Amino acid sequence: MAGESVPEGPDLKEKGEEELWELINDNRHRISLGVRPCIVIPYLRQARVLTEMDEDEILSSHNLTNRSMRTSHMMDLLRTQGRNGAVALLESLMIHYPTLYTQVTGRKPSSEPSRFSGLIKYSELTEYLIRAVTAMQNELQEARSESGKMNTRCASLESEIQLVMEREENSRRLQAEYERLQRHVSTLQREVTNLKDEKCDLYMRYTAAIEEKSTMNMRLHDLNLQTYQLQTELQKAQADSDFQKRRSLRCVPLAEASQLQEEVRTLRFQLIKIEKLNPVQQAILPHDVAEVIDCQAELVEKLSCSREENEKLHKENQDLLDQSEGLTVQVHQLTLDCNMHQQKSTVIQNQMRELQTERDQAFLSRNEAQIQIASILAEKDTLRSQIMELKKAFSLHDKDRQSSDVRGIACKCDHSPIPNRRKLCRMDAVNPSSRNRFSSECDDSMASRVEPPSPQSLRIRKGALHEENSLDTEETDDLSLDDFVILPNGLMQIPNTDQQVPEVLNEGKETSTQFVPGRTKSIYSLDKNSVPPFLVRSRPKAIRISGRVVTISFKGDALPNQIVVAGGNKTGVFVHQVTEGSAAHSAGVSHGAQIVEVKYQQNQKAIRVVLEDSTLEEAMWALGQVTDLCHLSLRPRQDDYEALLQQLQNDKLSSGDSFYVRVNVTIPAGPKGTMAVSCNDILHVTNTRPANTDDSWYASKVDAYKLLAHQSRLVPNYYRAQRLLIRAIEEMNFQTRKSEKEGHVVAQNTRKAVRIVSTCQQGRNPLWVSVENEKSKSTESGETSAPRSCMTLMPYTLVTPHFPPICRPVLLLPSILGRILDKKVASWQGFELCEPEVLSPSDHSVRLQKSQVLEECGQGSNCCYTLQSVEKVMKKGIHCVLPLGLDCVRRLHRAEIFPIIIFFCQSASSARKLRSKLHRHSLSEEQLLVCSKSEEPLLDKLPCLYHKVAPDSWCDHNSLLTELRSVLSVERRKIVWVEPDLW
Repeated sequence: MAGESVPEGPDLKEKGEEELWELINDNRHRISLGVRPCIVIPYLRQARVLTEMDEDEILSSHNLTNRSMRTSHMMDLLRTQGRNGAVALLESLMIHYPTLYTQVTGRKPSSEPSRFSGLIKYSELTEYLIRAVTAMQNELQEARSESGKMNTRCASLESEIQLVMEREENSRRLQAEYERLQRHVSTLQREVTNLKDEKCDLYMRYTAAIEEKSTMNMRLHDLNLQTYQLQTELQKAQADSDFQKRRSLRCVPLAEASQLQEEVRTLRFQLIKIEKLNPVQQAILPHDVAEVIDCQAELVEKLSCSREENEKLHKENQDLLDQSEGLTVQVHQLTLDCNMHQQKSTVIQNQMRELQTERDQAFLSRNEAQIQIASILAEKDTLRSQIMELKKAFSLHDKDRQSSDVRGIACKCDHSPIPNRRKLCRMDAVNPSSRNRFSSECDDSMASRVEPPSPQSLRIRKGALHEENSLDTEETDDLSLDDFVILPNGLMQIPNTDQQVPEVLNEGKETSTQFVPGRTKSIYSLDKNSVPPFLVRSRPKAIRISGRVVTISFKGDALPNQIVVAGGNKTGVFVHQVTEGSAAHSAGVSHGAQIVEVKYQQNQKAIRVVLEDSTLEEAMWALGQVTDLCHLSLRPRQDDYEALLQQLQNDKLSSGDSFYVRVNVTIPAGPKGTMAVSCNDILHVTNTRPANTDDSWYASKVDAYKLLAHQSRLVPNYYRAQRLLIRAIEEMNFQTRKSEKEGHVVAQNTRKAVRIVSTCQQGRNPLWVSVENEKSKSTESGETSAPRSCMTLMPYTLVTPHFPPICRPVLLLPSILGRILDKKVASWQGFELCEPEVLSPSDHSVRLQKSQVLEECGQGSNCCYTLQSVEKVMKKGIHCVLPLGLDCVRRLHRAEIFPIIIFFCQSASSARKLRSKLHRHSLSEEQLLVCSKSEEPLLDKLPCLYHKVAPDSWCDHNSLLTELRSVLSVERRKIVWVEPDLW
């Protein structure tokens, strides 16, 4: 042991404070990665270099988000203890991390007391070492037991792997058999398809044959008509020919024959005279012949004109005949159609008569049932009165038996009549609010006999109760759903028939409730034109109405299949479609009503989800969680619903959703056509449930200067983006280290693509409530499931736009570089440096309580920077240069002041460019780099955007100021996007 514990380097006791801390700082990265503060803190507490407050700060601080930061902060606290802190840290490493101790000091660890510095007493050191050894032995035993369990687990996993391989072989055989059957089924399907095609062809041929048959029938009918017409004309022609024949064959009389002979002789004599003309007459004859020829030519012309007119008239006559034939065919077709419609109307009238007969029978059966119910109720009242009489007789008989020994008392009892009770009778139900008004009617109705109900039983007293239609909403707000009895079909019914029956009257958009006395009549005896009531209360005031919100209860099994919703957080969630025959349809849910909230029970816990300002995705998720009875609160907003439908039809909106988010992770373009977005981009989400996808939103990138959309496409929804964010973080933390230099470059590039933002509500993100209970859906191959402990990571954060004045305050970071540039920027035109104020103690405390103090100038002094000093500069219309840190940003935001934040990224080369400026202010390059590294992670926690200036964008102090001036001119014209404070 002694030979092994000989130190290989110089003794640590001989080294001074600076040497020890230089040795620790040289190995600071290794210690930060390899040491767990919770293990070494007990030794440091016993060495009295750390206090209890230091331990709480190290282990419980929210600013220290990982183990490396806690270890670094612990070393910073030990640095304040000087040499004792360094020695105690090295001794704790020698006890708990001997390998790391050897790497840091170059010496081998030893448990000899002489090797310790004496910060802890010998007895306390021995006791601590014993506890440490015991703890290590326990850890060794636990590790061995865990190793045995893991070996057993490995053996069981190997057997399971063998079983899985066998199952895989079976599945392969089944897959081959399935493929064979599938091919056989596809063959059969093709045969069936061919048969269906042949059947379709036959149907087409049959239809064509039927049409051809009908056409031939019509043509045959037309030919029959033409045949009839031709036969008629033939008969007329035969009659004319017979008449002419009979006339020609008629015998001529003798007197007429002699006259004709005389005329013939006369004509012959005249002809002889004409032939023997004298010369004068022969001279005149040529002249007459010429005149006759002229007259004949005129007559020929007239005859040709007459022939042309005759041909025209003949053509017109032919056209008219064709038109008459067409009209005759149309008349025949119309006659056939008229006959067919007459037959249809006759069938419909017969059906209507049958339906009227059935309706009359149903009315008769209903009236008989109502009369029977009335008779049963009358018998019930009679039986109740008989029971009361029997009870009275029994009480008299019992008293007579008890007083048989005392005759005087018996006589007294015989002569003292028992007061008669009022007989039971069924009374009319009266609205309690009108009890005084109708007291006389109630007194009269107590003695009324039961009357059979009629179809108008619920409207008998409609005129009398017309003044009671409007109810006070303050009284109805105190009602609960426990006052209703739920029917299986979604309706509510009273347990007995002696209660009031409400009647819901919907006129346009108004909703009124009217209570009508039942008079022992059934709630189903409404008129066929009246609206059926869906709520019947067992106590006064039947419907729960708060303003214009109506609550309906029904069975909500598979509620998304019963109703389809539309809208979103901008317009409200509306009922778009209701499945006929469903419980929602039976309960009276109709399209156009806004869903305000839904109540249901899950795992014996009552859940209430308000959907008044929810997105469409959240509303559909909430409705999908309902598995049993649900209470749906609806508000009629038909005009807004119709306006939403009009905008959806005109493609002005894709849904009713509208909100802005800030992207916290760089997402490349996906295979589904998703849009590539970068970290810190602003998106305008307009549809949280686009068509044909369940894991995407429809959004557009927003311009930095105006609320205009540049590019509109699909992006991953909140849950899918959260999984991508977790994958990016895993790749950043568990990447392969091929070489230390390459690994550092990859980590640095990955850090720029991720912004770590979380919410304080475990399992509930601020966008909607469905993240914790939503079933994980693998949207992409190879995605790892999101663990429950990482559900606070936010890929998107809600933001709201602000349009502040151009003259906004200016905050330059890192703070060391900002102190150097503040005075130079303040000397520019339009800029002024913010000056601190000296306050009295009372004024200082008051402003501190009101969060008006931005930053203190020093400890114990009342000199500080206040909101009033910033506002004073802004009122001048110039920029206020803030010589402050990042802590002032949230205080300024609460006062609606949004500063321009500019961060100058630093590297070793850029720090060397500012060496002369740093030396003038007694600062070093290392201090600038440390300040930059410490403040850069805090930028992601700011609720607003900022601008980063790359270190290679400027070369000296003058170019840095030029770059700053150009950045300021651009930044002051941008829209300010602010997210809610999640820290």
